Amino acid sequence: MTRLPEFLTPPPSATDLADKVDALFAFAAVIAAIFSLLIAGLIFYLGLKYRRRSGADAGGKGEGGKGGAPAWLEIVWSVIPLGILLFLFGWGANVFFEISRPPADADEYFVVGRQWMWKIQHPDGPREINELHAPVGRTIKLTMTSEDVIHSFYVPAFRVKQDVLPGRYTTTWFRATKAGTYHLFCAEYCGTQHSGMIGRIILLEPSEYEAWLSGNKGQSTPLASGEEAFRARGCDTCHRPDSAARAPILNGLFGSAVTLADGTTAQADEGYLRESILHPAARMVAGYGQIMPAYEGQISEEEVLQLLVYIRSLGAASPSGATASQSGAPSVATASQSGGERR
Repeated sequence: MTRLPEFLTPPPSATDLADKVDALFAFAAVIAAIFSLLIAGLIFYLGLKYRRRSGADAGGKGEGGKGGAPAWLEIVWSVIPLGILLFLFGWGANVFFEISRPPADADEYFVVGRQWMWKIQHPDGPREINELHAPVGRTIKLTMTSEDVIHSFYVPAFRVKQDVLPGRYTTTWFRATKAGTYHLFCAEYCGTQHSGMIGRIILLEPSEYEAWLSGNKGQSTPLASGEEAFRARGCDTCHRPDSAARAPILNGLFGSAVTLADGTTAQADEGYLRESILHPAARMVAGYGQIMPAYEGQISEEEVLQLLVYIRSLGAASPSGATASQSGAPSVATASQSGGERR
């Protein structure tokens, strides 16, 4: 059997999202082909039927006399395409919303793009460069940011492409259905070596993934690294979980509404907390002074992400003032070296 050239062969489908995207694309392609052939066929047929046969035909009214199509025909050829397009829009919107909303039970991995590599950390600790090992059948959420310019995380086999932006967090997700090794590209021109910013996604069966994890032990989890950084930079001296705190109490902060010094409120999400670490004076919390140093340029994006994980993991303070921890996704922690902070 003759095989299609590689450039005409679609990439393999390795996730359930990829199957949904392929079905949507196939439907749109079939509809486009049907209407293209129909229009081209009508043009050819009507061109032959009503072509000018001699000079005497010039200026004639042609057949039909009154001209114009019946009202029912105009309604039909307007309503049918409209209905198809609305159906296609609804289907596409449904797929888009599913791609844009990672499931709540997803395992969270962290991706930092930089010229010209992908740095990835697993929730269990292992770190990789330009490779991501992941298990088949588990939902994987990727929380991503960039250290320098705009990148784009693109895995053709997953039908996933998401911009990775400096100073912001973006997410995408996948649930693998087929083990194998798949291409990872940067799909946004990011500099002179953009074409070399490539990697691999290695999907393993659950037992194989556990074996791979066991062979890559010894690295701290994002949560443990975040807690270590929080204490090493002296953040705990001001962000205490009791009445002696010189800076906002972080227990239960993530996701809550924060009242600012100017009387406005802000949502304590990843972006707000990241800003609090890097630019503490940007939006001061009501009731606190500016005593926290700015950390822009002093800590890496990976450390910021680790601080976020730790801050979001903080539960409500216990009666003794201790904090309860649970695993979490990134939210930003505010760091202080010698002083407290404003958030």
